[in-house]
Amino acid sequence: MVPPQYYLLLSAAVFCIGLFGILTRRNALLFLMSVELMLNAANINLVAFSLYWGNVTGQTFSLFTMALAAAEVAVGIGIILVLYRNFDGVDVTKATTMRW
Repeated sequence: MVPPQYYLLLSAAVFCIGLFGILTRRNALLFLMSVELMLNAANINLVAFSLYWGNVTGQTFSLFTMALAAAEVAVGIGIILVLYRNFDGVDVTKATTMRW
């Protein structure tokens, strides 16, 4: 059996990669992919602790998180399509007129 520390280390690495992607990228598609990496890191944590404690609660929450990620992708792709149509690109710094 793999110790839970390895899962937590993997989750922390994936989360840090996602956070780095959010903080450094200006492309909306890469921004969306970085958010997905962060959600997957949370799923790894939930499943690892579920395995460690021997119940399925973490796996259940992980399924809800995957449904949330699917909804987030649907809304995010819609926003990216509007961004591309109105500003001829997916650079998030150019879309200042979309703000309130």
